[in-house]
Amino acid sequence: MKRIILSIDGMTCSACSNGLEKYLNKQNGIYNASVNLVMASATIDYDEKILDIPKLETFVKKAGFKSLGEFKEIKLKTKSKNEKTKLIIFTILAIILIYISMSHMLNLPSIPYLDPHKHIYPYMITLLLLTISFLIYGFDIIKNGYKNLIHKTPNMDTLVGIGVITSFLYSLYNMYLVFKGNHDAVMNLYFESSAIVIYFIKLGRFIDGASKDKTKEAISKLVTITPTKATIKKENTYKEVTLDEIKKGDIVICKAGEKIAVDGEITLGSAHFDESFITGESKPVNKNIESKVLAGSMNYDGYIEYQAEKIGKDSTISEIVRLVIEASNTKAPISKIADKVSGIFVPIVILIAIITLILYLLITKDLSESLITFVTILVIACPCSLGLATPLAIVVSEGKCAKEGILIKKSEILENIQKVDTIVFDKTGTLTYGKLKIAKVINYSNLEDQKLLQLAASLEAKSSHPISKAFEGYMSENNVTQLEVSDFENIPGFGIKGKVANEEIMLGNSKLLDKYNIENNHTGDENTLSSNGNSIIYVIKNNEIIALIGACDIIRENVKNVIKELQEQDITTVMLTGDNEKAANKIAEELGITIVYSNVIPSEKAEVIKKLKNENKYVMMCGDGINDSPALSLSDIGVSISGATDIAMDSSDVILTQNNLNSILKLINISKKTFKIIKQNLFWAFFYNLIMIPVAIGLLKPIGISITPMIASLAMVCSSITVILNTLRLKK
Repeated sequence: MKRIILSIDGMTCSACSNGLEKYLNKQNGIYNASVNLVMASATIDYDEKILDIPKLETFVKKAGFKSLGEFKEIKLKTKSKNEKTKLIIFTILAIILIYISMSHMLNLPSIPYLDPHKHIYPYMITLLLLTISFLIYGFDIIKNGYKNLIHKTPNMDTLVGIGVITSFLYSLYNMYLVFKGNHDAVMNLYFESSAIVIYFIKLGRFIDGASKDKTKEAISKLVTITPTKATIKKENTYKEVTLDEIKKGDIVICKAGEKIAVDGEITLGSAHFDESFITGESKPVNKNIESKVLAGSMNYDGYIEYQAEKIGKDSTISEIVRLVIEASNTKAPISKIADKVSGIFVPIVILIAIITLILYLLITKDLSESLITFVTILVIACPCSLGLATPLAIVVSEGKCAKEGILIKKSEILENIQKVDTIVFDKTGTLTYGKLKIAKVINYSNLEDQKLLQLAASLEAKSSHPISKAFEGYMSENNVTQLEVSDFENIPGFGIKGKVANEEIMLGNSKLLDKYNIENNHTGDENTLSSNGNSIIYVIKNNEIIALIGACDIIRENVKNVIKELQEQDITTVMLTGDNEKAANKIAEELGITIVYSNVIPSEKAEVIKKLKNENKYVMMCGDGINDSPALSLSDIGVSISGATDIAMDSSDVILTQNNLNSILKLINISKKTFKIIKQNLFWAFFYNLIMIPVAIGLLKPIGISITPMIASLAMVCSSITVILNTLRLKK
């Protein structure tokens, strides 16, 4: 299976995106297709043995739309000067047209030679010419509407197109009658209705396009933070190149005040960098030789050379953008409901309009009134606001999350987060920084403490467990030389073993003792270390404990407040750790967590998640994304605190690039607000159609309430603007 994101042109409402999605999902070789109206894109999972990109683009064309190729960047359709000028010109023409056609009804002064009572022919011809100019202006709407009708995917443009052409043709017919001598038919001209409906649709699209672009700003800013050029070094010569010319392995230079061009590793020099765009950390980060640097980060104060590692689509920034785009292209459950409604809404409206037309003709015998009612129903019922209600809010929220350093892989996750009632936290590296320090060594061997720690640290250097950082720090601070290690073996959940300086050594937790049936005669020292909040590393040689090493961790900033606020929201907090019971309980007590599972290996962590889910809990698991992967996968929502460079490898549902648990509170808050806004949007969109369609049919005429196609088009635009403004409140 292969995945591609295509840019789609020609979608104007949810009926468009829904129709295209249905059509694509029916095709042989396509496993799943998801179409996003706001981002104007389609994510397609397909069988590459059956289909290729040209065939997929053919499907898009057959559905009545156009593929612009693979989605490479977020394009903000900034309004060109020409487009704005056109809108201004047609605004003036619309005012003139309305005045010419209605001034006599309102007893306003008539424009010379354009009075329908005294100068019928100039009046008619002027209205016709002005209306034709509007039809040319809105030809894309009419063309798209009828094209979608032919492809059996009727949409908002179909309703408008049918209504506008019907009104225009009826007016032409009455114009013909006038020329035949029936001067009373001049009062049955509705050219202005066709023209003004198109004008309001164009005005709405202009506002709508600007609003959609605002929802994409946070994501698009990620794309533009990298420089366009960089300097590479080859055999002591320097050459300025574009980013596309940089190859993996090239040595790139970066001076103070410049930005990093591609992800890489420093080979020469040191400097402080601003990485706040990814990590959220406002303080500059010091980087030295062998440190990783991220594309887009600003070099404050030093000269460095770095080797290019991740370029183009593989860079961290590109990965973040891809994740956000894919997330916005997935459907939240609430969005699927709106799509289903929109998909059947347009055909039903057309049917209602036709039935109303027939009934009016049978009852009133008035063709003019019947057609105007028919057109009004089609225009008033355009499901534009319904189509914007959900995707606009989703994209705004995901853009906001990205700005906050929160990456969500699927839209449904954003909806489901508000259901969470239990959050399980891994301890080391999640609740704590994972920056352990060697606090105490109790040595039972003949080796000196320094030699013992050198052996242990050399072995731990091969491990990826957070506890290895304590030994790494010890070696760095004390200038200890790392010894060669052979026969290294990782024992997940227990520890590690290997041969160091011809000595076979094992390091691990208390479960390692049980696994190898090693007797523990040092429980007194063990209790002393544990009571002081130390994680204990057992050093074993020849199946005998030769030392106990105590390592302390530091609780993350603000974690205590995060736990407290979660509990105030009636969310149960649980600690899950492979650490010993006493060390775990001490951290838990300090944080206010009452449910603690200690001494658990990765597979047992998954069992705890399963147990909680069996108790009908909706569980979020928060861990480091590596040792906790089984538990993260099994939980309802997996959240990982990851280093920015690990984003591409991460398998959780949500990634917190800021390494700050305060992001969980932000995420829950954004989720709740988003779906409150969506529900409000859907209510107003449905309420609008439920109220306005009966009015358009004429059910309220007995009490003096009726509307024309012009008023209907204005009301439709106002409905969409209401949804847009309500959604943009999420940006606050």
